[in-house]
Amino acid sequence: MNASSSAKRKTAVVVMGVAGCGKSTVGQMLARRLGWPFAEADNFHSAANVAKMASGTPLTDDDRRPWLESLRQWIDDTPGDSVMTCSALRRSYRDILRGAQANVRFLHLSGTEASIGARMAARADHYMPASLLASQIATLESLESDEDGVVIEINGRPEEIVASAIKVLGLREAEAKQSS
Repeated sequence: MNASSSAKRKTAVVVMGVAGCGKSTVGQMLARRLGWPFAEADNFHSAANVAKMASGTPLTDDDRRPWLESLRQWIDDTPGDSVMTCSALRRSYRDILRGAQANVRFLHLSGTEASIGARMAARADHYMPASLLASQIATLESLESDEDGVVIEINGRPEEIVASAIKVLGLREAEAKQSS
């Protein structure tokens, strides 16, 4: 083992799951509690990808590749630990993110199709239509035993989900909490 690989690498927690599972809410709250920078993967999509999804057309692997590569680059460019959201539905997508110069860990938010569908129907400020949920569920590949990550059911309040994630991932909250 050389000196660079034995040094502590930064950690990036990727909050993953299908659309509507609460990635943005949980990711922002987790980043705030840890005192880490946060990135919303939806903001990295090209205009063409957003238009395609808004029209109800699922993205292809070719559509996703540049987006995933830009997310990996954000992890590399961010000094220190970080939290980001990303659907990361397939193992191959997670492999791209794991290519970052960081210990990339996954927090998979999981729920029933009915509960997530109800969440999606209730939100008005997102381009992803509820009609794409079935496509996302069909595409989703569960974390495998050799992937660094955990699955948490989304049947609790966001605060409970974040507290559970911090515990099961063995993370430490920021010393000085910001009041907001």
